Order: sequence, then structure tokens, then C-alpha cells
Amino acid sequence: MTSTPQRVLFLCNAGPSVGGGHVMRCLTLAGALKQRGASCAFVASPEVSPFLAAFAGPEIERLRGTGEEAETLTRDGLLAIADWDASWVVVDHYGLAAGQEARLRGLAGRLLAMDDLKRPHDADLVLDSNLGRSGEDYPGAVVLAGPDYTLIRPAFRDLRDVSLMRRASQPDVSRVLVAMGLTDVDGITARVLEAIQPVLGERQVDVVLGGSAAGLDRVLKLAEADRRLEVHVDTRAMSALTAAADLAVGAGGSSTWERCCLGLPSITAILAENQRANAQAMEAAGATVALDAADPLFDSRLASVFKALCSDAKRLTELSFHAALLCDGTGAEKVAAKMLGGR
Repeated sequence: MTSTPQRVLFLCNAGPSVGGGHVMRCLTLAGALKQRGASCAFVASPEVSPFLAAFAGPEIERLRGTGEEAETLTRDGLLAIADWDASWVVVDHYGLAAGQEARLRGLAGRLLAMDDLKRPHDADLVLDSNLGRSGEDYPGAVVLAGPDYTLIRPAFRDLRDVSLMRRASQPDVSRVLVAMGLTDVDGITARVLEAIQPVLGERQVDVVLGGSAAGLDRVLKLAEADRRLEVHVDTRAMSALTAAADLAVGAGGSSTWERCCLGLPSITAILAENQRANAQAMEAAGATVALDAADPLFDSRLASVFKALCSDAKRLTELSFHAALLCDGTGAEKVAAKMLGGR
């Protein structure tokens, strides 16, 4: 007698001010759950749909959603749970409160809440992979805490060994990755590029953006005028670009852990308050250099730090070593196992 496959419904947010990291890490978890036989679907609100179109495979179902407002999303989720017969709900949305989670959980039976803000939840599991987090940050909940549970796509884990070996033997900088988030909050990507261009030398830069990024046109114009810049829009080769880079300037969101998995020395730009604690904790652990994009001196400090790192092989090696210690890329499988059972 075969058991009925678990059905997992995802409710997450995205948009110009939020970015696409919530959707990407949910897709990563969905992939790990499907490997264990679960069926997965997303409430495809207008804000989330572009990311599903660009990055989700045909095996991920899309259930129509009407908007990102918390009440609307809760209503859409309740309807989807009933219509789709979901047994688990995964929520990755800052706008959903514990009371709304309780409504969703009451119908589905089980709920996983992703968070990094230490908010109260009504959930069977809470996932917060930030450095230094523990169960004490979410009283009364079963908590999967710390980088061991970071949701990293398998393509990164697959490149980990070769990436770390290359960095150990070649700590110079010839290729740079600039990845400030798919939605490019406040057009930060062009600002970063303009800051490092004067100190770039002959180094090549891979620039990663989403198709709906706020500053895409400006970045494309910069690349048209500078042969050192190559722009990758909605790329599915992020793991290869990360492995090929020798130094990165990246946002302080979930892609931080992808860089850590591959031991990529990085300058981490803090773009939102919820990124601050983790970026500073990583800097204290020797795994990155953290800079606040809201600092009036951000541009000049970025150029100075970038220039110094490019000529400091010892520091690059240290950053790579400490970053790789934090994340081995197996977190998604661990979370899926906790949800569905088994080792």
C-alpha cells in the first residue's frame, strides 16, 4: 500500500522593495521536497509570478493569487489550501502575522514559517538561518536555526569542492561578480558599478539582475560603454558565475549564503535593516566585509575596500576560508527531512 504524497503550498512575497529572495529560497525548498516525493505549488500573486516564470520548472504548480496585501494573500492561501488539498503551508512573507498563520495552519494542519526578524509565529516549524540565531529567539516554537539550515540550490553544492580548491591555489582577482538582488532595490547596482569602475583595472565583471530590475536600463548603458562589464538578466547560471568569480560585491540577502557555500570572498552591502545583524555577524566571523548602503560615504568606502582586497591575497584567502565554514549547501535537504520525516 503506497502512502499519499504530501502536498506543500508556498505563500511568499516579492517586489521592487522586497526583492526576489523569498521566492528563490522557497523554490529551493520546493525542489528538495519534490526529491522526497512531495507535490509543491505556489500562490502566484502578480508580484511573485515573474519570478516563477523565470526560475520555476514546469513541475511547480501555480495557483492564481490576486495581490500581495497580507489579508488578500491569506484569503488566497485559504482558498488554495481547500481547493488544492494542501497538507503543509510554507509562508515567507513579512506581512503575515501569527493570527493569519493560525488560520492557514488550521486548514492545512501544518505550517512552516521562514523569518529573520524574530517575529512571533503560529507554526509547527520556524526557519531562521541567520548566523547566531537559536530557538530562544522564537519562544514556544520548534526552530531550525542557523546557517546549517540555509536554503541553497543543489547547483551550488555541486560546485563547492572545485570552487574551494581553485580559491586555495589562486587567490588573485581577475573576475568580479556584482549581484545586488534581482529587483535592484533603489537602483543600487549601477551605483556599485560606478563606484568600482575607477579601481577595476582590466578585471572583468559579471553583473546579475532580474528582468524587472529598477535600474536595468542604466546598467545596460554602463555595460555598452565599458567592455569589462557583462550583464546577465534572469540567469539560470548563477552557481557557475559565483564559482568563476574571485571577488563579489553582493546584497545582504539570501544570496549571501550562496557565496559562502562556494567560498567566494565578498563585500556585503546592507540594503535593508533586516540584513544588518546577519551581515555584521558574518563580518565578525571573518566571512565578509560589510558596508551600509545608506552610509553617505558608501561609494568611496566601497571603492577603497574593493581596491585593497584586489591586492591582498592573504585577506582573500581568509575571507574564503571563513565564509565556506558557515554554509555547506545541504540546508534544503535538512529542512525537507524535518518536514516530511526520514533522515
